[in-house]
Amino acid sequence: HQSISTPLIGLGQPGLTSFEPAFADEVAAIMDWSFGHMQDDENGGSVYLRLSTRQLDQPTRTLDEKTKSDIVRGGYWLVPPTQGTKKIIVYTGAIAPEALKAFDEVKARRPDIGLLSVTSTDRLYNEWQDLERARLSGKDAGKSAHVEDLLKPLAGDARIVTVIDGHPAALAWLGGVRGHAVAPLGINSFGQCGDLIDLFDHYQISDHWITKATERFDRK
Repeated sequence: HQSISTPLIGLGQPGLTSFEPAFADEVAAIMDWSFGHMQDDENGGSVYLRLSTRQLDQPTRTLDEKTKSDIVRGGYWLVPPTQGTKKIIVYTGAIAPEALKAFDEVKARRPDIGLLSVTSTDRLYNEWQDLERARLSGKDAGKSAHVEDLLKPLAGDARIVTVIDGHPAALAWLGGVRGHAVAPLGINSFGQCGDLIDLFDHYQISDHWITKATERFDRK
């Protein structure tokens, strides 16, 4: 991707639901939901998938119904954290290989770390914001947003490293859900030419930089 605005447009465009899957089985779950959503006269709308031509190794797995539901709702744990964990890596879309490599590197020293796949910043953010507004009006009925449930296992002083090959603000808001510190990695400019290795290093979203951002908190 070279667009830095697309993820943020997905967050802010009314009537448009955006997704950014990394794997083919995620796309299948999203498409299954999308065909119904687009035909829903009352609550439906357009669906946008931010995809990539980058070839990724596909996981060998069969998704259960809960995981499919979590994918459609905006995110799921690719590797769940332990209760009270203090570090997680959050990624979205085609940056998955770099997040996975960094995760494996850090996990050797921090076995409690979690890896969260965000398949729709749009659905995660807007559901949480809608619920926050309902709470202000006293109409939340004790509900919790999907993103709140996802981050519930984290310790109160946990650190979150987010990475996206788009504007970092698309994921930086996750720190506001439960008051966690966030190190947001992403692309806030564009126009450079080169191969992925050079570009990811230039914009500091390679596995090296993800690992460095995760371990930086160890020295504080």
